[in-house]
Amino acid sequence: MVKVLIKKLDPEVKLPEYKTNGASGMDLKAFIKKPLNLKPKTSSLIPTGLSVAFVEDYEIQIRPRSGLAAKNNITVLNTPGTIDSDYRGEIKVIIYNHGDDSFIVNNGDRIAQMVLSPVIKIELEEAKELPKTLRGKGGFGSTGK
Repeated sequence: MVKVLIKKLDPEVKLPEYKTNGASGMDLKAFIKKPLNLKPKTSSLIPTGLSVAFVEDYEIQIRPRSGLAAKNNITVLNTPGTIDSDYRGEIKVIIYNHGDDSFIVNNGDRIAQMVLSPVIKIELEEAKELPKTLRGKGGFGSTGK
């Protein structure tokens, strides 16, 4: 386990928790003063009332909740969103309504999940040529259906 420090930005904020022992993500809840009407094909930046601190070489990924996606066509727009280890501001979630109906977000609604993930830093080495592969420069759809 990796320790993550979490700060409630308001005493009313509820801390995230794992819902089951096998869960990899903790649900994040909306912390808003009044209900938000998320119209079809629009997005909104939803505050959570939380900020975090954790060690380098990790990130927190903000991911959609599968139930919201399957039942209401609601997703995280920039999935996965990244909370870097040196960010100390409020966690906010960009949710998007893919559906044809408005979706109401209420204070305390579970809107996304956060997962702590290791980050492997890369060392770039400039090359004049790259090693050849069978695929080569073949891009989207180049390997068939």
